[in-house]
Amino acid sequence: MIRSTFAGFTMAQQALSANQRAIDVAGQNLSNINTPGYTRQRLDLASISPVGASFSSSVYDNKVGQGVMMKGISQIRDPFLDIQYRNQIAKVGTADAEDQILERLGEIFDETDSAAVREAFNNVITQLKNMANPQDGGASSTDALVRSSFEVLINAIHEKANAVDALEEEMIKKMTDSVIPNINTCLNEIKNLNEEIKNSQILGNPALELQDERNKLLDDLATYLPIEVSYRTDTSGGEPIDLLDVTFRDSAGTKHTLISDTKIGEFHFDGTGGIPVSLEVTDALNPGGGASDITDLIQNGVLKGNIDMLNKAEIFDGTDTKGIGYYRGMFDAFVNKLATVMNDLNGDALFEKSDGSGADQPFTASNIKVSEGWMNGTVSIKKSDGAVGGTGPSTEYKNVQLMINALISDKQVFTVKRPDGADVTVFTGTIQNCYDNIQNVQAIERKASASILKNHLTVLNQISDSRDAVSGVNMDEEVMDLMRYHQSYNAASRLMTTMDEMLDKLINDTGVVGR
Repeated sequence: MIRSTFAGFTMAQQALSANQRAIDVAGQNLSNINTPGYTRQRLDLASISPVGASFSSSVYDNKVGQGVMMKGISQIRDPFLDIQYRNQIAKVGTADAEDQILERLGEIFDETDSAAVREAFNNVITQLKNMANPQDGGASSTDALVRSSFEVLINAIHEKANAVDALEEEMIKKMTDSVIPNINTCLNEIKNLNEEIKNSQILGNPALELQDERNKLLDDLATYLPIEVSYRTDTSGGEPIDLLDVTFRDSAGTKHTLISDTKIGEFHFDGTGGIPVSLEVTDALNPGGGASDITDLIQNGVLKGNIDMLNKAEIFDGTDTKGIGYYRGMFDAFVNKLATVMNDLNGDALFEKSDGSGADQPFTASNIKVSEGWMNGTVSIKKSDGAVGGTGPSTEYKNVQLMINALISDKQVFTVKRPDGADVTVFTGTIQNCYDNIQNVQAIERKASASILKNHLTVLNQISDSRDAVSGVNMDEEVMDLMRYHQSYNAASRLMTTMDEMLDKLINDTGVVGR
């Protein structure tokens, strides 16, 4: 069977078109080599099968394909690496959020390069020792000097308490004004891109650049919480349309749909009542079904890091995270023990609460103050132990020495009542050591947090490098492709020339003999 006379021209023309388009794709890749989030594109080619049998064909026909077909332009992505990257970036989000807050707490409690509570506490001890000095009868330090040193200490305590409160308020404001709006905006932008991609694909455009924008937003969303991304194809309209779903599975195993094609859920944060804060999410598939409380159900991400540091206080509430509440609780325990021990040893109250709370309520770093009696002189430090309910002869200055010992050498048990009513011991040691322990714990937690963050970032960078190796533009590879397609284009041109020469011979020279 003789093939179609011009079939070879069609084959050559298809080869020219395919190689020209492949060069265009390589040029697009090279143009976007520095574009953030750009995914390398490729031209998908397929061989055109030979035509089927006909009445004129025979078993001796050797059929050849009819050239090359351009199936479309696609992106080179590895879905498994995308999953790994987004899972890991959620872990980075958790560690980074916790590390930032621990760094701020370090600025509050670390007194390595500043004079604050520790120096003021040491000055109190110095004044008490001067008062108890038997060599000069305590004349080197008067009651007024001791009271003044305690006022300085309490002012330093108030400053730190205010700083902790300010940090807490700042974090709540950040969640309210920045984090949650950013998440909801991200969801809305992904929804809008879904609509644009769908409309573009209906017209036969793959919308690859829009998909790059969407993937970048999905990576951003994954920093806040762990997400699962799935794709499905809708062919009901004739042209295949890619639809995207984004879900979040909480620690209880419940799946919440954040995005389903052009439907989205929404996050709601409530910090108006202070601590504890709460977080809810509405489901994209059931917006009228009410919001689900996921405050304690997020497994990773910036949301988990921030909420854990705001709501959790470890031993003070039976949770597993030393959040802001832990450091406030330890600081309050230090202040409460300091005030109660001094009041008990003195008999008459040297300290009282500024908020008017009852005697059954503990002192806190925010409400402690020098008592009115001590301020107006009706109360003073009782120097002898006989003055405090003693029946024996008074020993001058011994009570002051008992105060000194209670502050720096006597082991104390620091007990607090948890919200569930349980009494728990949060520290055992001297009052002085209790404050040192706050600083030490913060330093250890910050070091551990920084190490965890560094490790997570190392893994993330490794995954990112692997993903870039697949999806990123490699200049050497693209230049090699340009050379390869250029040579293929030249070969296709040569095929066209050869076919032209063959036809010229057939048309102009065949059958001329005997004319």
